[in-house]
Amino acid sequence: MLMMWSDTINQANKTALLAWVKETGIHLVQVNGQRKYGGPPPGWVGDPPPSGSEVFIGKLPQDMYENKLIPLFQSVGKLYEFRLMMTFSGLNRGFAYAKYSDCHSAQVAITTLNNFEVQKGCLIMVCKSIEKCELCMDGLPSSVNLGQLQMVLQEVTTGVENVSLYPNPSRKRGRLAVLKYHSHRAAAMAKKTLAEGNLDLHGEEIHVDWLKPEMKQKLRNSLGKTSSEGLKPDGPLGEPVYLTKCVQVNPDGWMRFWYQVVIPGYPSPFSGFIWIKPEQSGLSEHEKAKNAAAFQVLKTLGEQVALLWTLASSATLLFKVQHLELETVFQLGSHPC
Repeated sequence: MLMMWSDTINQANKTALLAWVKETGIHLVQVNGQRKYGGPPPGWVGDPPPSGSEVFIGKLPQDMYENKLIPLFQSVGKLYEFRLMMTFSGLNRGFAYAKYSDCHSAQVAITTLNNFEVQKGCLIMVCKSIEKCELCMDGLPSSVNLGQLQMVLQEVTTGVENVSLYPNPSRKRGRLAVLKYHSHRAAAMAKKTLAEGNLDLHGEEIHVDWLKPEMKQKLRNSLGKTSSEGLKPDGPLGEPVYLTKCVQVNPDGWMRFWYQVVIPGYPSPFSGFIWIKPEQSGLSEHEKAKNAAAFQVLKTLGEQVALLWTLASSATLLFKVQHLELETVFQLGSHPC
């Protein structure tokens, strides 16, 4: 569907576009201030093209349309998608995006069409498109940990590659997360999903938006970053050291513990809070807390657990984490409140 046209629009160009659409049968769709072809195009089979396959097109005459632009950019490679930014009056905004089936075609388009004269005295600019793939999640509670956030994001979104947690630079309390997705489309879909409130983190109100360059620079200079990209062991892991502290006891006997687990050879410690149920198991409350903490650490280390043995006689947990191809022995002991 083509948008409404203003009477001031170049009538010859308008007529030429409508005739071209009718002749070719091409399907153009108006979506949020842009007119789009493809994404995927007819007959496309398989996944969308990889990152780096899109080019930015600037300095366009505002009365030039797809009947001129799509054939031009198709002449250097197979188009997956073409997006022309539009005004309400029916003029284009002077720029567009062309996504090719592969990165090589995008590079050919840049080499061939940058400074191309589309009409007398009008040279267009064609360069690599900077595809936005990072989101900023603000309003996270201070208690949220990286493993918990990753698990929630993997449940409600797809394509997340890395999650980084920072102290919130705009508030004294709370945390901020940067979410990196494998493509702009995946990030856009995640942004829409998360903005609709499909995220439950202790009932907090979460705000999600594109990561702005100034915020990215501010976070780069900050301390306290925790990233899923960097949480990989450099070599064999040592024996974990546990710290537990009883912080709350309910009238019904339930106990809340803070824990921290430091594993020599692992880039960062694990910490959080757990509840211990009152029961007769032969273990002290701190041993139960460390047992529960070990399970929380296991969740963060990897989703695929090949083997979990509980050796109650020696109060030892042995985890074999297939995803990271490592075995770690968690020794359980006691620590005073």
